[in-house]
Amino acid sequence: MMDWTDRHDRFFLRLISERVRLYTEMVTTGAVLHGDRARLLGYHRSEHPLALQLGGNDPDDLARAAVIAEELGYDEVNINVGCPSDRVQAGSFGAALMAEPDTVAAGVRAMRSAVDVPVTVKHRLGIDDRAEWEDLIRFVEPVANAGCTHFIVHARAAWLEGLSPKDNRNVPPLRYELVYRLKETFPDLYIVLNGGVLDLEAAKGHLAHVDGVMLGRAAYQNPYILSGVDGALGPVEQLPASREDIIARLVPYIEEALADGARLHSITRHILGLFNGQRGARAWRRHLSENAVLAEADISVVYDALTHVAETSEINAA
Repeated sequence: MMDWTDRHDRFFLRLISERVRLYTEMVTTGAVLHGDRARLLGYHRSEHPLALQLGGNDPDDLARAAVIAEELGYDEVNINVGCPSDRVQAGSFGAALMAEPDTVAAGVRAMRSAVDVPVTVKHRLGIDDRAEWEDLIRFVEPVANAGCTHFIVHARAAWLEGLSPKDNRNVPPLRYELVYRLKETFPDLYIVLNGGVLDLEAAKGHLAHVDGVMLGRAAYQNPYILSGVDGALGPVEQLPASREDIIARLVPYIEEALADGARLHSITRHILGLFNGQRGARAWRRHLSENAVLAEADISVVYDALTHVAETSEINAA
């Protein structure tokens, strides 16, 4: 999710769940090979397990980028074959590669030859009006034969013309049955379902048919839903941290980032949804939105926002 799952957001999400696998926003192979790696690829050690998501179509470049990812300690390298934006299409990668399974297969083969970490693919059901079962198989089979065993499937088609990226997340119908069928057809592949999953109860329902579920915007807009992930995956030694405890653990990170020159808003924009569904959620969002963007904003803005949450809760409970 471009401009969303940056290192600040991932650190915050890791405070909520220790077991969820985190993915970076998509980084192009060109940026990995020639850009500011410290800025683009840096992460906090607590973020593991962590996957780097790459955008690209040249096998050699993908392999070189994968080597860099492995050297930096990433636990997985993922090829994005799902993004439908015009900018990504212009670069001939993302969802446009659904029409070029042999190109994706060549990229997977080159990457697997270069690194030991898992190489995975995130893709759509298909593109435009070709999102049918036969076309999905025509994509998955050669990529699987190239050595990819882990597919993350957004259960929608991607329309490369006529729909904006936002519309592509909502207008094409969800067809979960095709993802289920993919798992039935290829039982040895690890199939993760993505798209339209809003909470853990829905995720649990899908897990009766597939191996995993990816939460995207739902986890960003209402991040505390991830607090139930660890318990859902197995026994845990302690209850999930409260929202207030999560902020208390985030404060030292914010203070360190501010000391290194970060702007408060670059971090707090990711935590606006923490209290969604709770008393004081609106006061929390409003205070952070109005004050964290100020040039002089410091950690007191976060403490004041928490105070507004508490005051609103007390008023409502009175």
